[in-house]
Amino acid sequence: MYCGGCFRDNALVAALRRAGHEALMVPLYLPLTLDEPDQSATTPIFFSGINVYFEQKSALFRSLPRWMLKPFTSRVLLKWAGGRAAKTRAEDVGELMISMLRGEEGRQARELEELIAWLQTQPKPDVLCLSNALLTGMARRLRQELKVPIACLLSGEDTFLDGLPAAARDLAWKTLAGRCRDVDVFIAPSRYFADLMSRRLGLRPAQMRVVANGIALAGYATAPRTAQPPVLGFFARMCREKGLDTLVDAFLSLKQRNGTTALRLHVGGGCGPNDEPFVEEQRRKLAAAGVLGDAQFFPNVDHAGKLAFYQGLTVFSTPALYGEAFGLYVIEAMAAGVPVVQPRHAAFPELIEATGGGVLCAPGDAKSLADAIEGLLVQPDEARRLGQRGQESVQREFGIGPMADNVAKVLASTIASFKS
Repeated sequence: MYCGGCFRDNALVAALRRAGHEALMVPLYLPLTLDEPDQSATTPIFFSGINVYFEQKSALFRSLPRWMLKPFTSRVLLKWAGGRAAKTRAEDVGELMISMLRGEEGRQARELEELIAWLQTQPKPDVLCLSNALLTGMARRLRQELKVPIACLLSGEDTFLDGLPAAARDLAWKTLAGRCRDVDVFIAPSRYFADLMSRRLGLRPAQMRVVANGIALAGYATAPRTAQPPVLGFFARMCREKGLDTLVDAFLSLKQRNGTTALRLHVGGGCGPNDEPFVEEQRRKLAAAGVLGDAQFFPNVDHAGKLAFYQGLTVFSTPALYGEAFGLYVIEAMAAGVPVVQPRHAAFPELIEATGGGVLCAPGDAKSLADAIEGLLVQPDEARRLGQRGQESVQREFGIGPMADNVAKVLASTIASFKS
């Protein structure tokens, strides 16, 4: 599946390398699925998703000699297995999540030791950066063996943890809070998420920094769509949590209003096997209203397809229902000059205030969403003004270059503190 965190990390490593830093990207679990050149293509995959799963389920598998597990690290086999699994559902992996958070005390301990052994064959790093807080079970052993500080990017882990079965949820949060003491610095993508995770994990103020996410801006600079009919766009994983059904309901309302009956709907983003029933439900809803012909779906597009998708929009909204830590899709739409309408919760107010590229509406309310979208559709000059303002702000402050520079500053400060 497509993963916003993977896109961010891959673009960040590429930008750090362009800035002259030596950055090594190590994939875990599965080969990365990306829409830009893979910065980890020459690096082995550790914590093979197949091994991790069977080590959790089988004591016999955990006792097998290492050489017997080597075939399960094949990129081809892992890509095949990942396609069959489709996505990781929190409700299915409570015990596995807790085991991974326990690190050297968990059932996947030998995977961690293999990673450490390989890292010790590489040039010694100045700092190790974990992609997300769900990997902090590794921090203690990595810090002990490599004797370097540990940083950790944050990216919406609370939603996953809160989705664990009740019996595992509290233990997972407690285990994570304990393991976070082994991390020198956390880097959150928004002040909203920094405050939330600091509170829930009991982090010290000195452990937290905020660096906004950035995107590679090449290809976004052309003017947005101005021709009729207008097009409303959604781009994210096609699921209920991202608010796709709320947007469909708003679209159906707009189709019945004077002045917006010509509106079209374009839905793009990740769509795996487990998402398809929900997407079909939205198609049936559109068909029942007689407007399926005015809607198009663009699943799993490549990078060029994504750029073309955004350039075809008049207004954008992905009205996520949960506490989104950032929302890369918001700045992607703005980078294309498209004004956005987002719920007034989580990181969205922070992004709208920082960019001036859109308006806010009530969370989870299809009518409020429709009203806000209508306001932009019937005032095209205002929509263009917001789109231009957002585009200029993203070009200035939300490119991957500024993000890489800011992350490098945080890491340099962390290294200096570790050595002192």
